[in-house]
Amino acid sequence: MKFATPVFIREKSEAAIDLARTPYFFNDGGRPRYAKAPPRRARLIEAAPTDPRVEMGHPHVVSRVKGVKKTPPYGIETQLGFVADQVVYTPMWATRDVAAAFGITLVEPGEAVRLESPVLKLSQIQYEYGVFAGHWSPYQDTGNRLLSVVCTDLEHHDFPHVFASVDPHLPLVTSVGRYWPRLGKICLADLWVPRGSALYIPPKPAHPDAECIDLHNNRNSARACWGSLSQESLLTDTLLQARKGFFYWYWNARDTVHTEPQPD
Repeated sequence: MKFATPVFIREKSEAAIDLARTPYFFNDGGRPRYAKAPPRRARLIEAAPTDPRVEMGHPHVVSRVKGVKKTPPYGIETQLGFVADQVVYTPMWATRDVAAAFGITLVEPGEAVRLESPVLKLSQIQYEYGVFAGHWSPYQDTGNRLLSVVCTDLEHHDFPHVFASVDPHLPLVTSVGRYWPRLGKICLADLWVPRGSALYIPPKPAHPDAECIDLHNNRNSARACWGSLSQESLLTDTLLQARKGFFYWYWNARDTVHTEPQPD
């Protein structure tokens, strides 16, 4: 029997965004827009501050840094050792406070926020993410094989991200973490972004003395498709530096556990 080839990640369209000309992100009734100034009808909000004292998600002990690997020109990989048989991500609906606990701003329909970035030339790309997009590891020499486990794979970088939940049927899922290097602790969660809302993740450059490091990854975007017989992929719009971006990756090889949140 021959099965249909699953969708992993497919790029649908790309548009250039120049933050020097259009520094505001406006959630126009669920559609991402970029503007020179916030529209009159928009509610202008402030980006969420980072408060290292705030903890949400499932806590795990980070026993040690197992290795640091430079992968020029793309970035730096840091392998973390977890004290756990399985790595659990708490499923949480993305509210203002929940997103802020990971240094992220929730932008709801009708709201606008000014984007900050040392990189002005960015791209808005519409992707189609499949349910198996996270079942791949760039760290363990497994190539492009479909794996039975999903490892921890989180990142931060110098450019901003906007993850817009634009699928007409299902919410978007973004995996996040807050890591306290000196405390040897990390909190992990899956943020379920309601249809029509968006997450703004500001630039997060590397600071050696940072009290906490906020991390994210969207390869599990289609987590909401699990259990569905009618939909195995979803659409999302993402603002990012599509070329020549430099990333700081944090990963762990143990299997991860992802479940659904309680109804909002």
